[in-house]
Amino acid sequence: METKILKSNQIQEAADLIRDGKLVSFPTETVYGLGADATNATAVEKVYKAKGRPSDNPLIVHVADVETVEKYVDHLDEKTKKLMNSFWPGPLTIILKIKDGVLPKVVTGGLQTAAFRNPNQPVTTKMIEKAGVPIVGPSANTSGKPSPTTALHVYHDLNKKIDGILDDGQTKYGIESTVLDMSVDEPVILRPGAVTEKDIEKVIGKISNSNVHLSAADVPKAPGMKYRHYAPEAKVQIVKSNWSDVISWINQQNEMIGIMATDDVIEKYDWPKNTTIFSLGKSVTSASHFLFDGLRNFDDHKLANILVQSFSDEGMGAAYMNRLLKSAGNEYFS
Repeated sequence: METKILKSNQIQEAADLIRDGKLVSFPTETVYGLGADATNATAVEKVYKAKGRPSDNPLIVHVADVETVEKYVDHLDEKTKKLMNSFWPGPLTIILKIKDGVLPKVVTGGLQTAAFRNPNQPVTTKMIEKAGVPIVGPSANTSGKPSPTTALHVYHDLNKKIDGILDDGQTKYGIESTVLDMSVDEPVILRPGAVTEKDIEKVIGKISNSNVHLSAADVPKAPGMKYRHYAPEAKVQIVKSNWSDVISWINQQNEMIGIMATDDVIEKYDWPKNTTIFSLGKSVTSASHFLFDGLRNFDDHKLANILVQSFSDEGMGAAYMNRLLKSAGNEYFS
């Protein structure tokens, strides 16, 4: 059955599907998520199947308000409350210890923690409220591929695999939320995002920024920690500053090469005829917004090689480079 595209005035229909155990993709300010009733294990299992996602990879639970989180945890400490007051609704996911048996193991990966987020997207918040249940929401793409920033991206990956897509245009940030683990003694960022380390430290003081690499036997506490992520079919390489070398290499190729760079880089060079260029805008912020869109664009054109500009891994650059390194398998152009 063809996946139904729902407009923003069809929120009730989307909520009804969620409540009936169906799958609905929904917009957030970061990327499009794939929603199912977080309290319904059978519905959540459908999410893993639709995405082709490993079942030990826990899912983020999306809520409409802080009060919902309080139903699942024993206690919200003062630091967590400050974070929620400062960044919710918004692109910050918080991992917390939960009560025994309050969420299916298929949501938590069998851990005694769960990741919660209150998205800053009125259409989705209303859908959650009308559904009357929290919803899981991994990115609405085939597992391992670039995350979707438009309803069309979702349709491309998941048509006939899910029941509906709630379309509210392109997302704002273009990369997934920051994931902060508050279930440990020293809070630690497990996935960087638009809420930066400095932003968080202004609210709760010093935290850690993790680059944990898990073994095959380990269960990740957050998405994006263990498996290959954000990768198109093409080979992706990261370019630091050696664009003249890149151009020399392109001149020796017989195929079209994809270039993703900021406007100043694009305008600086005389590009060979066998290049096709995707602008990342003017800064790391715009580059983060356009990264997945560009990777998907070149995949649609069946290019074999994509060369992407790097940035310093400070501030928003930490989130950008985290995603780009995973997309490229840590491979730099040389």
